[in-house]
Amino acid sequence: MNVLSARLSLVFSCIGHAYSHLFAPIFYVVALSLEKEWGMTHGEVVSLIVLGNVLFGVAAPLAGWLGDRWSSTGMIALFFLGTGTGMVLAGLADTPTMMMIWLALTGVFASIYHPVGIAWLVRHAEKRGTALGINGVFGGIGPGLAAVTAGLLIDLAGWRAAFVVPGLVLLATATVFVVLLKRGVIIETTQDRVPSPPASRQDTLRAAMVLAVTMLATGLIYQATQSAMPKAFSIGMADWLHDGALGVSAFVAIIYFVAGFLQVAAGWLADRYPLKLVYTLAFALQVPLLMGAAAFSGGSLFVAALLLVTVNVGALPAENSLLARYAPSKHRGLAFGLKYIMAFGLSGLGVWMEGLLFDRTGGFFILFMVLAAVAAVGTAANLLLPGERPSPAPAPAE
Repeated sequence: MNVLSARLSLVFSCIGHAYSHLFAPIFYVVALSLEKEWGMTHGEVVSLIVLGNVLFGVAAPLAGWLGDRWSSTGMIALFFLGTGTGMVLAGLADTPTMMMIWLALTGVFASIYHPVGIAWLVRHAEKRGTALGINGVFGGIGPGLAAVTAGLLIDLAGWRAAFVVPGLVLLATATVFVVLLKRGVIIETTQDRVPSPPASRQDTLRAAMVLAVTMLATGLIYQATQSAMPKAFSIGMADWLHDGALGVSAFVAIIYFVAGFLQVAAGWLADRYPLKLVYTLAFALQVPLLMGAAAFSGGSLFVAALLLVTVNVGALPAENSLLARYAPSKHRGLAFGLKYIMAFGLSGLGVWMEGLLFDRTGGFFILFMVLAAVAAVGTAANLLLPGERPSPAPAPAE
């Protein structure tokens, strides 16, 4: 395996992970401006991204299948190009309908990253948990950077700049990536650097059924809390914030930055302890944290949200390692794509649920209690995962 290409796969996979999480958190901060500019309720505005969020997940299996059958690197190039274009167009939208259409287009192209980029990373990784943890840092950097950049750009140049500027950055990245592909610096590979121990058919089916439930639970909690957070902070932390979008976005950014960086520790745990144990504990801890978020305000709300998001995304290195263990290498892109039907497609309805419950109740207590019940179901489901087999020693680097 080409060492330089393997290292660049980690670099661009990490960059891509950050970019894949830009459009939704940008929109949730922009939504605060659109409520006033377009005269819509919070629930009506956030509903504009539901189709994009659903397509972000539903289109993932096709992207993963194309990555397996055609080219993972070619699909990554399409990801950078299409997502950047969609974000620029969203920034130019003049009506709610056009915003919904361009967010949907962005969601389709952004759906490429997770099934293709994660499978691409796993194929090159020597220590999967650690590599996925490092990659997860950028999954946290993406929403954090998106939130604070959106707030800053909105205050300086208006909400349109919050979409257009990051979109242009993606298009520039696409150019660099394609040049490296054309020059043969980044090359395609179909072999795992460290093969997984074979799993029995029974264990594979059992793990697939359990992970279908837990991945949906993870996604519902992630999606609903991400869309709720800016509004929850603007209400529950009003005494801490100044006028404008920057104050809210700064607190959201801090949460995703911290949660992202702590995924390195989560990946370290996934490499050293049984994946089933790490994954189950991550779910169990979310139950009291969600209940706390339902009851707290001010600084306590911020701390509860920080810990909640940290634990929620901290489950991902173990989750992705479990999926890589039980999915055949030649179909791994498709397997990750099917995951993201749960994690981002069906769970994208969590955004609709968040907006509906807020418009009906005027707050977030019911939402967080429902999500606490979802986390409890995920905890119970994890107990049914099969036992673990030892992994083979990694192959020496070339």
